[in-house]
Amino acid sequence: MSALRLVAAAFVGLSLLGGCTLPRGGPVAYEITGDATPEDIKIEEVTRASVKEIERWPAAGWHGHYHWFSRQPGPASRAILPGDLITLTIWDNQDNSLLLGPEQRSAPLRPEEVALDGTVFVPYVDNIQVKGLTPQQAREVIQERLTPIAPSAQVQIEVKSGRRNSADLVTGVGAPGTYPLMDRNVSILSLIAQGGGVNESVENPLVRLMRDGKAYEIPVDTLYKDPAKNVIVRGGDQILVEEEERFFLAVGATQEERQVFFHKEYISAMEALSIVGGLIDTRANPQGILILRQYRPDAVRADRSGPPSSHVVFLFDITKADGVFGARNFRIQPNDIVMASESAVKPAQAVIALAGSLFALNNIFE
Repeated sequence: MSALRLVAAAFVGLSLLGGCTLPRGGPVAYEITGDATPEDIKIEEVTRASVKEIERWPAAGWHGHYHWFSRQPGPASRAILPGDLITLTIWDNQDNSLLLGPEQRSAPLRPEEVALDGTVFVPYVDNIQVKGLTPQQAREVIQERLTPIAPSAQVQIEVKSGRRNSADLVTGVGAPGTYPLMDRNVSILSLIAQGGGVNESVENPLVRLMRDGKAYEIPVDTLYKDPAKNVIVRGGDQILVEEEERFFLAVGATQEERQVFFHKEYISAMEALSIVGGLIDTRANPQGILILRQYRPDAVRADRSGPPSSHVVFLFDITKADGVFGARNFRIQPNDIVMASESAVKPAQAVIALAGSLFALNNIFE
């Protein structure tokens, strides 16, 4: 009899539960997309056909793609630039050499900085234009100019990189600092390696290169995987390794509800769901996957060349192949809200399953 009372009490509880709203972690799809949705929020169902049109709309949350450039190898030898330090050593085996003292066979001259006009001063010769020359070419030019003065003299040259032949590793590496470019073919990954590599504390590292007043950026993983992106560094470049700031929010009936940072340039809607562990089987409605996005007001277009409103809810039905392919090709934008809506049916199914368990429990007691 006690078992029957237990079952009866449970059914009373279930009946009371059925008269109120069951606790849930997210909205049902029609609560967002239904008739009560404000007119300035537009609903767009995403399919294979519509996703092609949507991808032509202006980007939201960022400029739409990373600004980077392809690798263009430079000459193996570096070019002398203003600010470099040049040290000349004169060799001469003549006893009465004009350039050397008695018993001297060689003499290093005082280091000279290449002037802003690209010249360097050489005693007895005056200023010589060396800007843009390789060290070997500069040695030949200086040697030629010295020959009328000291026919038997030989010139040895040493060049130390100045500011215009160096690059800065600013942050995000083991040893930030200014690094001389030993030639004109130093890649950005090679320079980062010289600086001790990317700090392990930097999550989802993004390389930002500042050059001639412009900024370029690319994820470190892309540099590792694509040799064409491993560009050549120029003198004066500044390189920063920072954490990727782009993110989207995952909420609702997903395995995880959290802020998700981009780990690569583009993430599809299907990838976004997989990153947070997929849907919760007992709660999620696969016909009601929603992505909420806000566009700039100036991006709105009435002719479908842009979003119909600054606030758009994209609706995915991944129970159909058309919806799955649409989700696979739909690109998540920064600040998107990826929402897995709740199923209106599955809580009722859970109640029925609980009732069945109580009947089984009653049979055990009997």
